Amino acid sequence: MVQRNKGKENRMFQSVNLVLVTLLMSMGITLAETGEVRDPMVFFFQDSFNDLQEEGEAARDQGLVGVLVMFETDFCPFCTRMKETVLNQKQVQDYYRAHFRILNLKAEGDGMVVGFDGAAHTETEFALKHNRIRATPTFLFFSYDGTVITRYTGSTRNLQEFIWLGEYVVEGHYAEETFSRYKRRRRQYSSS
Repeated sequence: MVQRNKGKENRMFQSVNLVLVTLLMSMGITLAETGEVRDPMVFFFQDSFNDLQEEGEAARDQGLVGVLVMFETDFCPFCTRMKETVLNQKQVQDYYRAHFRILNLKAEGDGMVVGFDGAAHTETEFALKHNRIRATPTFLFFSYDGTVITRYTGSTRNLQEFIWLGEYVVEGHYAEETFSRYKRRRRQYSSS
């Protein structure tokens, strides 16, 4: 006759249940945090003829803060990451569209862009010569007249950090502090 240690089996069963419940709860939190996912090419970036002078006027007429341009390259893993984890989120799309005209330009593209000064350039020339884009993604926030308000190079850590970047520009914090300092302050405020 085999004698089993029921106390040991119960503890093991409880441990497995605890691990499963914890795993399922963390998955639920992760799913809740991601929100609704939508195609960023449709719901984040706006259709444009790449005429930034016209985009600046449209932003002004619509009462927006300015124009946001994301410069990217075809094989940029960080650009892909931003599109697949941040720019595809409804919360991000709604916030940014409420405050900016948003364009997507290829830093190595042959398409034509009309700058804020009315001069036509290739996307590559506009990126490299006029805006010194050397890494992607680079997000340039322009005022209506083409003055660069804020420049952010690279991908943000997460959705919240990208929202903070937008708030940093919309609320005018760029005039008083760097985005790094603003971010640090927001993190401290969020954790308290």
